[in-house]
Amino acid sequence: LNVRELLACRLAGLEVIDGPTFAERALKKIPVDLIKPGDLVFSDGFERPAWLLAGRRALSLSASLVLFMLASPVLALVSLFIKLDSTGPVFYSQGRVGMGGRTFRMLKFRTMRTDAESAGVKWAQKNDPRVTRIGKWLRRFRIDELPQILNVVKGEMGIVGPRPERPEFVAKLRRQIPYYDLRTLVPPGITGWAQIRYPYAASLEAAREKLQYNLWYVKHLSVRLDLAILFHTAKVVLFGRGGSAPISRPTP
Repeated sequence: LNVRELLACRLAGLEVIDGPTFAERALKKIPVDLIKPGDLVFSDGFERPAWLLAGRRALSLSASLVLFMLASPVLALVSLFIKLDSTGPVFYSQGRVGMGGRTFRMLKFRTMRTDAESAGVKWAQKNDPRVTRIGKWLRRFRIDELPQILNVVKGEMGIVGPRPERPEFVAKLRRQIPYYDLRTLVPPGITGWAQIRYPYAASLEAAREKLQYNLWYVKHLSVRLDLAILFHTAKVVLFGRGGSAPISRPTP
């Protein structure tokens, strides 16, 4: 259709939308290869009023408190199983990039051998041989992420948001994927929209795919969306079911 025909459709009461908008609505992600800077500047969304940020912070603190109370027995058992399963500490802290590009130390249960990065930093893979026996189960049910409740309480993370990435990977990804830094407009989260739509990312292309979901999340930020993501994540934790795409997990 040409512009005249599109205008006729609009005047006839039909909705006329462009390709990127249609893809965004249908796929619930923002395709980075189809958008131009003006599409982000002049479109609705990407708003972060103070009341919304305060509401999300209140939700994160409330959810983290409830989660800690419910998970306390699990935390104790997991700590014991990790010590019995392999040599090394129970917890593992790792530098991650948070809101505004600030780096913080993210805490998690150790799920890999202590020499996992003796050959250098690299993405974890599905069926990664560096993962311990108990670590495989902790990752499947995402129990390894529970210690990040402390990061939420400290304000470094939220319950919901884009997963924080390692500085070594961010330096590379921001050069190769357009709009990559937009994911840091909000605090990173223990779970997020990209995680439930495309759970694993162990390559540049997978990171690009997850960014498209993270951009959609940042654009449509709301407490209601956070609650929906929490509900879906609860199903993953309880039943071990996630998305169907190949998965990447952070190293130890």
